[in-house]
Amino acid sequence: MARTRTVIMGAAGRDFHDFLVRYKSDESTEIVAFTATQIPGIEGRTFPSEIAGPLYPEGIPIVHERELTALIHERGVERVVFAYSDIAHVDLMHKASLVIAEGADFVLLGADPTMIPSTKPVISVCAVRTGVGKSGISKRVIEGLKRRGLRAVDIRHPMPYRDLLKMRVERYATIEDLDGFGVTVEEREEYEHLVIEGIVVYAGVDYEAILREAEKEADVIIWDGGNNDLPFYKSDLEIVALDPHRPGHERLYYPGESNFLRADVLVINKVNTADPGAVEGLREISGKLNHDAILVETASTITLSDPDAVRGKRALVIEDGPTVTHGGMPYGAGAIAAHDAGAATLVDPRPSAVGSIASTLTAYPHLTEVLPAMGYSAEQLRDLELTIAESDCDVVIVATPIDLSRLISIPHPTVRATYAVTDASEPTLDDIVDAFCQRHQLG
Repeated sequence: MARTRTVIMGAAGRDFHDFLVRYKSDESTEIVAFTATQIPGIEGRTFPSEIAGPLYPEGIPIVHERELTALIHERGVERVVFAYSDIAHVDLMHKASLVIAEGADFVLLGADPTMIPSTKPVISVCAVRTGVGKSGISKRVIEGLKRRGLRAVDIRHPMPYRDLLKMRVERYATIEDLDGFGVTVEEREEYEHLVIEGIVVYAGVDYEAILREAEKEADVIIWDGGNNDLPFYKSDLEIVALDPHRPGHERLYYPGESNFLRADVLVINKVNTADPGAVEGLREISGKLNHDAILVETASTITLSDPDAVRGKRALVIEDGPTVTHGGMPYGAGAIAAHDAGAATLVDPRPSAVGSIASTLTAYPHLTEVLPAMGYSAEQLRDLELTIAESDCDVVIVATPIDLSRLISIPHPTVRATYAVTDASEPTLDDIVDAFCQRHQLG
């Protein structure tokens, strides 16, 4: 039987999952390659044969997305499956148009067929855009379950930026685990704030194997989504976060709009720092397009470790990388905290940027007042360190979820900005957790 030659367009996450769930054992399909984008340094590797299975004894190459057209022609590709997140609808259709013009089918896989069922109750926390505050919401949900005597295990959306075979299934329970696995800054930002609270985090590449390990120690599974991607697991409760700082984006990005329409609970986060009109607009559109969803409002409370050290000073603000890069935000919690504390000015990071950091700032020209915490490799981490050292500032505000000073040397006085999700309306997230536990006879 002739196999349909297929390319999966990805960014080292959803693409691998879709392959393992839908195509690994499909003898009618030949995956020619994965393409990669969004994350630097992903291309040039091979998805290992040990995970890919017997149909792929040499593994599957990972190439840059710019090689897609050549792949279609040189390898006779008949089908292209799109499998990454946080992309504007118009940009998604430009990619679809290119593929179709080159003679191949363009495919979007359904949500449910790519979700793995669990033997334990599952709560998913997803969003309409990256940087909405999913991690803080996940943490609140886990704390609510813990108060009821339930053990929740957090399974994080993949970030397989290292050796794919070695990180097939990874369990993080201590800071030493993070150090031992040699995780990137981006991984550490998602794991560390949970691990220091005694919460076990799983991640990796093979999400069915990950789930089966997590089920051994969990009463409830928390799917902690990445970007604005759909859940990898069939969820008994789908919580989706909305961002009033980016009103309208809930309908403009893929697959965030699908999350918006699927949600059982919609959380409007950051209501304390957003325009009231934008919050009201989200209430209205939520009621119109997903009137069955429960609407919850939360605040994102930002705390500076030393506000006096910021007042009247020139501040270099370091923000969570994905939020301000492909998430499109020109600022984050750090910039808001700096302004509230009376900083004289926010320092432009571009004059001091070196190497890969300079390239990132060129690729995202809207970043003129904040520095993204990029650290996908040791080289990029060194570039970040040099960029900070060369900055003409009085103080550095670190607004990432991790203590960067554990990883790099920062010669300037440093203030940390931390943030937490707090209730801003009724029902609260605790009310949502209570109802879930009652429905599933937990605790």
